[in-house]
Amino acid sequence: MFNLAKPATSSTQPPVVPPIGRPPGRETVPKVRAKNAKHAILRVWSYMGRHRKGVIVALALTALGTLLNLAGPYLLGRAVNEHIVPKVTDGLLKDCLQLLTVYVLSSLMMWGQSYVMIGVSQLTVKDLRQALFSRLQQLPISFFDKNQSGDLMSRATNDVDNVSTTLNQSVTQLMSSAILLVGSLSIMFALDLRLTLLSLVTVPLITIATKLIASRTRKHFSAQQKLLGELNGFAQETIAGQKVVAAYNRQEQAHKHFMNLNEKLRTSSTQAQTVSGLVGPTMNVMNNIGFAILAAVGGWMAYHDLTSIGLIVSFLAYSRQIERPINDLANQYNLIQAAIAGAERVFQIIDTPSEYDEKQQKQLNHIQGKVVFENVSFAYSSEREILKNVSFTAQPGEMIALVGPTGAGKTTIINLLPRFYEITGGRITIDGSDISELEKDHLRRGLGIVLQDAYLFSGTIRDNIAYGKPEATDEQIRQAAELANAHSFIRKLSQGYDTPIIAGGSNLSQGQRQLLTIARAILADPAILILDEATSSIDTRTEMQIQEAMRTLMKDRTSFVIAHRLSTIREADQILVIDSGQIAERGNHEDLMHQKGFYYQLQQGQLN
Repeated sequence: MFNLAKPATSSTQPPVVPPIGRPPGRETVPKVRAKNAKHAILRVWSYMGRHRKGVIVALALTALGTLLNLAGPYLLGRAVNEHIVPKVTDGLLKDCLQLLTVYVLSSLMMWGQSYVMIGVSQLTVKDLRQALFSRLQQLPISFFDKNQSGDLMSRATNDVDNVSTTLNQSVTQLMSSAILLVGSLSIMFALDLRLTLLSLVTVPLITIATKLIASRTRKHFSAQQKLLGELNGFAQETIAGQKVVAAYNRQEQAHKHFMNLNEKLRTSSTQAQTVSGLVGPTMNVMNNIGFAILAAVGGWMAYHDLTSIGLIVSFLAYSRQIERPINDLANQYNLIQAAIAGAERVFQIIDTPSEYDEKQQKQLNHIQGKVVFENVSFAYSSEREILKNVSFTAQPGEMIALVGPTGAGKTTIINLLPRFYEITGGRITIDGSDISELEKDHLRRGLGIVLQDAYLFSGTIRDNIAYGKPEATDEQIRQAAELANAHSFIRKLSQGYDTPIIAGGSNLSQGQRQLLTIARAILADPAILILDEATSSIDTRTEMQIQEAMRTLMKDRTSFVIAHRLSTIREADQILVIDSGQIAERGNHEDLMHQKGFYYQLQQGQLN
């Protein structure tokens, strides 16, 4: 029934005094509130339940270690009464060894529970993080349009880390603190009611003082975190745009602005740390006052034979011992609140409906490539309709070009084909099958997409070309690179196809990155090809070199091409001029030039 706490002269666990700058109950965790704490705790517990054996072992070790620790002050007081006061040495060594054994066993059990709980918490967090990332891979593109990538990253890192920290520290610590507090008070009440009440005199004062100081530090820590975010954001922005800073000779201004933010942060941090630094000394003063009162009154009582010296020694140890759970509970409160709120943010994503939560499992055995848009309408929101009754037919092997002003709806049309977004009216068919009835993974495997923004992943050039076909041979990768006219620059690199991609391709030019994405689409060998401004970042000479390869690639494939350079779509079978979400004109190059409409004006404008 005992816990390892702090005897008057010996302790393996000193009182928990928050370090300077961290007020008790606040740590550095923002004060946040969970919306449904019970539900979040049960959800986290369900993940921990997968490793229930470890949880049971950790809790059992915590309980045994705490109970053993509770025996320490009692054994110490008995040794004083039976051996120290009467100066009887017989049996003293035995009692000392007994006391040592209790503390050693308690420490070993506390270490064991910490070891087991760390493993359990990390396994739990691994499962939670894996569930979160798995769900992110299944969410529709519209979800990422509505949520900032920084916020999603924060949920996957900061919020999960908050849960991890709490599982590591709080679960067993709260149990230990509860057993320690209840056990210590129970023993103290059983031994002497008067001394127990005397030991609790300063507890209300400690609570009030801590609350008053913590309330005053709140605004300072909030200001500190806000300024820290501004400073980090400015530094990141400046470093990322260093070339622009240097080009416009803004180094001195950037330095002055950074110095200004840095000084504000220093001032705010100093205020926060100074005020919060009062917590430790204040609590120490209160604790020492209570200890002194107990020692003085207890000494007076012992002098008048109202109690024994051994009992006073035990009470002094127990009084120190009950301080730790009170401090622990206060310190853990906001940490637990932040963890619960973080868990809710994580579960909010996990509970978001997947774009694969549908019953359609129809597949096309072989895509011929006939694509039909029948009165297709689409709106991102009810307030603004993007596409209005768009209808056209692309026969197998045809090249369909989409042109028009920025924001007209060209990219939206090709985003509907792989079902990145679901149409709000009409229907789209491939080879006569409504794409809303097709399995999305199967549908997308039949499409090759080259986006305007050439995105490369960390790894080698070889890895990026084979991204859509990991089983591709080196020869297939090389052939795809040759068709995309990327082989010529790749072979000039020091490591060729094994050249590492740095920071999304920053060691390659924009045109080279675009060529690699084209090679990636070629290797995937799709039945339908989508090119969204695929040559927008390629110089004229390179563009001319790849035109023949692109024509070869598009042969016998239905292709959708968005291009601002009208010279790249002269040979298109159909050119659709999109304006304000509708097809304003359609036909081949010659037909549209004869009409002398919107397409003709675009063509003349580029020629001029």
